[in-house]
Amino acid sequence: MRDVSLPTDLLEWYDRHARDLPWRVSPAARQAGQVPDPYRVWLSEIMLQQTTVAAVRDYFLRFTTLWPDVHALAAAPDEQVMGEWAGLGYYARARNLLKCARAVVTEHNGRFPDDHDSLLKLPGIGPYTAAAISAIAFDQAETVMDGNVERVMARLFNEATPLPAVKPTLKSHAAGLTPPQRPGDYAQAVMDLGATICTPKSPACGICPWRSPCSARAAGTAANLPAKSPKKPKPTRYGTVFLGRRADGAWLLERRPDKGLLGGMLGWPGSDWASEPIPPMPPCNADWQALPGEVRHTFTHFHLILTVMIADLPQSCAPRVGQFLPRQDFRPSDLPTVMRKAYDLSQA
Repeated sequence: MRDVSLPTDLLEWYDRHARDLPWRVSPAARQAGQVPDPYRVWLSEIMLQQTTVAAVRDYFLRFTTLWPDVHALAAAPDEQVMGEWAGLGYYARARNLLKCARAVVTEHNGRFPDDHDSLLKLPGIGPYTAAAISAIAFDQAETVMDGNVERVMARLFNEATPLPAVKPTLKSHAAGLTPPQRPGDYAQAVMDLGATICTPKSPACGICPWRSPCSARAAGTAANLPAKSPKKPKPTRYGTVFLGRRADGAWLLERRPDKGLLGGMLGWPGSDWASEPIPPMPPCNADWQALPGEVRHTFTHFHLILTVMIADLPQSCAPRVGQFLPRQDFRPSDLPTVMRKAYDLSQA
């Protein structure tokens, strides 16, 4: 199975069928001498964590227009970056994005280190991201493992052990196939293969460049791999948010603590999120009314149901939490998705 022709066959396929992505240097351009920008590679990889290419594309283009290099991003105000990130989810990534950009500028003179171990020391960069930057940006023979690569390896070698227990075995297979020539293109080729042909459902085995050596195709098990351990059911939590607005149009908002869910993001004052509804404490005295309906949102580890309270607040209101944001400075798009859902309900 460790045929040296496998990487060659895949790279020949990639040269013809590589996806056109805004953060990618095409194989033709790369072979003509164009070098990938480590900043763009890093930014795209952080954005793509647990997020689809379709969702990331517009965010990436907007970020690189606003902040075309790591120096510009490092100098950007936190609240502006967090606002532009709103809706992309997993907000710890945005906080680490700024920390990492600033570390690259202050500790590495604005240049991303080109070795895997040094990259791992930067905020928000784990083993996968370090390997991806090393391979794609610096053409080093690192083993890049995302969900697409895991699926391809599980099928190519017909590994029936469920995830996550099989991960080390799949990484060993992937490492054995990573070639010393064009490892950056090869890493992207395997990811493209998983994203476009060796898909989770209905893999297009008939046009796969690895169809002949694929053990799962021969065994008829491709559609069932990789196997996954049963997921535990997600619990449901409950909470209340308060949407208050003064007569001058200013909204009462609070910035959430840096640590925890939605850390550093603007949001509506509200209660804790608990396994059972708890009596909420309004941020100030007013005629709070519950809106009909509710906000439902799902995070990685739990479902959330929010009751939305709304009130017109007097100009003299002195809130115990939060502060008023002038009407001209309020943009619903700056809110994280769950908070924007509450705003949308209030406007319905």
